[in-house]
Amino acid sequence: MSDSPARMLVIAPHPDDEILGVGGTMARFTAAGGELTVLTVAAHMPPLYPKSVHEQTVAEAHRAHAVVGAKRSVFLDYPAALMDDVRVPEFNGRIMELVEQVRPHVLLIPYPDRHVDHRQIFDAAMVCSRPVGVGRGIGVVAAYETISETHWNAPHIEPNFTPNWVVNITESIETKLEAMACYESQVHEFPQPRSVEALKALALFRGSQAGFGYGEAFHIIRMTTPPECLG
Repeated sequence: MSDSPARMLVIAPHPDDEILGVGGTMARFTAAGGELTVLTVAAHMPPLYPKSVHEQTVAEAHRAHAVVGAKRSVFLDYPAALMDDVRVPEFNGRIMELVEQVRPHVLLIPYPDRHVDHRQIFDAAMVCSRPVGVGRGIGVVAAYETISETHWNAPHIEPNFTPNWVVNITESIETKLEAMACYESQVHEFPQPRSVEALKALALFRGSQAGFGYGEAFHIIRMTTPPECLG
């Protein structure tokens, strides 16, 4: 990498997915001087949600992204769960446009789990991160888990999330939880999965798998960056 800051692009299907899956990693990355962009693709908006919900979740996202140190937040505002109506070339083109703008060294994308939006966005991200053109500059492409949706797959019928990389977020777990608290409309009471307690428990479990206090788990799709660049 050059002397310019390392760049990370996190693609989130919906507001809060990025904090659920990558909040601690994003905070660690920016604390080390990295430049973070968050792309949120779908939105809680009409016709399935009232306009007020959309406005609230976008405002919550901006607050959460500020907590983890994002430089830029981009929202494509496709209606959640209705993305099948979007032509694939158009959709892939919009994702590619941002990849070309950011030219990330690290690209973190949703695992193709139970949610149809997650699967469609994963497919687009895979197209846009192919190791040709701008994709050749991406040193790490990895998929993150989203508590609840990723864990509701039908085992062995649908793909299981099997992590092969755990990032130590012991120093940033409280920042992750602070960012998640910004999503007042999305945080649930325990024992619901999208609760502070469940999120912290998952980080504790993932950390214990790798000998850390707290961790976030990923499935590496492609890694060409030398290990020393990962910190």
